[in-house]
Amino acid sequence: MKVSHVLLLSGLLLASGCGNDNPLAPSLGIPFSSTDITVGTGSTAATGKTVRVYYTGWLYSTTATGNKGTQFDANISGLGFQFLLGSGGVIKGWDQGVEGMKVGGKRRLIIPPELGYGTSGSGNVIPGNATLIFEIELLAVAG
Repeated sequence: MKVSHVLLLSGLLLASGCGNDNPLAPSLGIPFSSTDITVGTGSTAATGKTVRVYYTGWLYSTTATGNKGTQFDANISGLGFQFLLGSGGVIKGWDQGVEGMKVGGKRRLIIPPELGYGTSGSGNVIPGNATLIFEIELLAVAG
């Protein structure tokens, strides 16, 4: 199962410490952050609205350029990925990080494990305690 499907279907909201692309790594203590790459000009993403996005996700790495370690998933074509913002259908870091974006905007999220997949990780692609980086482009807001 692709991670994009896991994001939608699992809603894993586990708590844990921080990590990197090494599943046995000690806590890095990297906090959640949300940085606009491009500020959009369209409708605003808000809790209770359905949003559609393109995204790419990487495992956080202290040694990789831009801290982008192993890429574990991407949805950057077609209709993108759709979810109801604030409903818990995706990881907490997405609900928190997409809130307030405007259509046409691009945002970089750094998501610590407690707002991601926690100590369990997700399948064999996201190890436990992984800190994640996502770049998200907001395509549409409805509702």
